[in-house]
Amino acid sequence: MTAGMTLPLPHGTTTAEHELAALQREHGRPLFALLLRLCDGDRQRAEDLLQETLVRAWQHPEALRADAFDSVRPWLLTVARRLAIDARRARQARPPEVGDAVLENARVIADHAERSVATLDVREAVKTLTPEHREVLVLVYFQGASVAEAAQTLGIPPGTVKSRAYYALRALRRVLPGYAADLR
Repeated sequence: MTAGMTLPLPHGTTTAEHELAALQREHGRPLFALLLRLCDGDRQRAEDLLQETLVRAWQHPEALRADAFDSVRPWLLTVARRLAIDARRARQARPPEVGDAVLENARVIADHAERSVATLDVREAVKTLTPEHREVLVLVYFQGASVAEAAQTLGIPPGTVKSRAYYALRALRRVLPGYAADLR
């Protein structure tokens, strides 16, 4: 008899269902115990693999009726063990799943696009400054010169460099309100 061919029984069950239920009653506990060990105590995974093992038995009734062995249990245990090994390999081949709690605590990193947009916004805002204010900002903030070095390069007193830098930043805060915290 093949898996697709079944004979009806009086109570609405089929021969294949009856045989499968008897197989589960007789061999289900030892199979589940083995699978539970192979699944590191994961009951859900062990139950799924037990079900898959019984489906394989249903698909191969010729193996269950072989005269070469006294019991089908060794065949069932071998199928269950191989299914567990395949499931473990499949889990190791793909990235691990993470829960929502891990994602909520993950550090947010600004992406390259946001940084590029911010750079363009600042460049456009700097173009709106007077040439004197722009020179001081470029030297002090973009090229990293000290106040004394900027004063010497521009030929103006250090106090004037400080004053121009202050007013340039203040003007940028008005033009770039969303970046005000970055300009302090």
